[in-house]
Amino acid sequence: MPTFFTLVWGRLRGSNWWRRVHLRAAIAGVAVSTVVLLVGSAVILPLEENAPGATITSYPLALWWSIETATTVGYGDLYPVTAGGRVVAAVVMVVGITTFSVVTAALATGFVSRATRDLHRLGADVRRFEQSHADGLAEQLRAMHERFDRLENRLDQRG
Repeated sequence: MPTFFTLVWGRLRGSNWWRRVHLRAAIAGVAVSTVVLLVGSAVILPLEENAPGATITSYPLALWWSIETATTVGYGDLYPVTAGGRVVAAVVMVVGITTFSVVTAALATGFVSRATRDLHRLGADVRRFEQSHADGLAEQLRAMHERFDRLENRLDQRG
């Protein structure tokens, strides 16, 4: 399985897609979030599992707690009771909120930059269309002026 991820990672890094800063930031944010969740779970477990009144007593529970904490859901079913556990919780909260914010901002930047690029292309297409049809419209306008001039001359001659 690591070979698959290595191949995918190699393909991503060599593509134009990867060169976009917002995509790299989003991927980095997801990676940092994942590491914080896993490490936070591993660090809090020995601090909490044998404490009196502890609710975080196994790694799966610790992982669930770190996900709840980093995403600020906090159901209240799992919480640290030791001072060390609360310090770890604070770090997981701050890093989780920060990295999720970075991911959200990076994705939003990607959407906005794509929309901006599309608007620039549309504007260029409109300008090209106007330019290509402007000459034809100018010619039609000249022809109409000539006809009006002829009509005015005839009316002047009759009057």
